[in-house]
Amino acid sequence: MTYPGLIELPFSALGFGVGLLVGLTGVGGGSLMTPLLILLFGVHPVTAVGTDLLFAAGTKTVGTLMNGLHGMVDWRVTARLAAGSLPATALTLFVVSSLDAHNDAAGAVISAILCAALLLTAVSLILRKQILHFAAARLGAVSPHLALVLTVLTGAALGVLVSLSSVGAGAIGIMALLLLYPRLPIARIVGSDIAHAVPLTLLAGIGHWVMGTVQWGLLASLLAGSLPGIVLGSYFAPRIPDLVLRTVLAITLVVVAGKMVI
Repeated sequence: MTYPGLIELPFSALGFGVGLLVGLTGVGGGSLMTPLLILLFGVHPVTAVGTDLLFAAGTKTVGTLMNGLHGMVDWRVTARLAAGSLPATALTLFVVSSLDAHNDAAGAVISAILCAALLLTAVSLILRKQILHFAAARLGAVSPHLALVLTVLTGAALGVLVSLSSVGAGAIGIMALLLLYPRLPIARIVGSDIAHAVPLTLLAGIGHWVMGTVQWGLLASLLAGSLPGIVLGSYFAPRIPDLVLRTVLAITLVVVAGKMVI
């Protein structure tokens, strides 16, 4: 499937819908964009991942600028995540580039990883409080040195997952940071996770571009719709209960994952 350079309304409408969710919840970009491109428009899984990675890099750059201006990014945590994610991303891209990324087998593998990532994201959204209470009761406080090591390892895991599926840098990353830095305000955890997603998705997206798995016309159409969607979602976010937003998004992710399996 090829996409001309002009803006196409169906893709812009999808971008608007996903951007709206990103503005409302802070997550949902990679979690929904990639599977919906596959299910609704028949985009090859590898192409959907590659295009969505650059889409995420663009949208999260705006979010990082806003969070940084308001002091909601802990750059130490962001640097630790990047120390693990960027080398892992580069290694993952090297392995993928040595294979035929466009064949059916690669598409099936990417789809399977994507389904697993969607379900993990849904669980982290719905059971966030229960997981945090369980971990706090059994693990206790994490020492500074151990927190550093585990943050780098978390970044490495996210680098592999995001490079293959474009999913994981949002809800899963935030859950890990909440466990490792329980005293850090939630706003700074979210801001730090978003800031980390920028170099991660940019590097992974550039790697996919080099491999020829990015469609620029498709990307332009998605961005054209997503930016007003993010603005509108950010406006309404404080007016809707967080639990309602997370529940709706989690149910949507489970349904989408189920559709990909069928």
